[in-house]
Amino acid sequence: MNASLNGVRVLLADDHAMVRLGFRLLLEGEGATVVAEAGNGEDAIRLYAEHRPDLLVMDVSMPGTGGLAALERLLAWEPKARVMMLSAHCDEIVPVRALKLGARGYLCKQAAPDEFLRGVGEVARDRRYLDPALAQSVALAQLSGANDPVATLTDKELAVFIKLAGGATVNEVAAAFSLSPSTIGTHLYHIKQKLNVQNGAELTLTALRHGLLES
Repeated sequence: MNASLNGVRVLLADDHAMVRLGFRLLLEGEGATVVAEAGNGEDAIRLYAEHRPDLLVMDVSMPGTGGLAALERLLAWEPKARVMMLSAHCDEIVPVRALKLGARGYLCKQAAPDEFLRGVGEVARDRRYLDPALAQSVALAQLSGANDPVATLTDKELAVFIKLAGGATVNEVAAAFSLSPSTIGTHLYHIKQKLNVQNGAELTLTALRHGLLES
């Protein structure tokens, strides 16, 4: 186990209370302190500003402002923030985006508890960390990502795509990202053009194929 988490102050952001509890027990068992918990991206940013933790452990998929959008907003405000992203998504596309946006680490939720604690320890020491199970596919994606239509989406388009594919309406996505419905509509038009899809069902199917939604 990672014995170097004594005194490390952690903010947890995940929309599942039982998941947060599991993370809290693991972290506190190794000497870390969980200073606060958030269930969405907006609260994660607010609580980070309030508590100034050593690191933020944040899920990619949350209601409202999702993890990627929250990561982008947080790092625009506090570039030195140490963030480790967690997700059930084990496709290489989201990890590559998260790391490019400035996340210090990325871990699949399927990882063993020891791997989670190792990742937290690395990010707390301001080192980069990537789930070993993703390392090869992420490296290959960075070399050949242009061959994948989803990889051509901008960061904002990818975030909008995930929300819409998950069943959110244009108005709901607009509210989540504090944008106008017409702006989301423009993003949707570009997304459909790039992915060569016609409707919501095809958006969802494409997201599932890329591991961007939990089936």
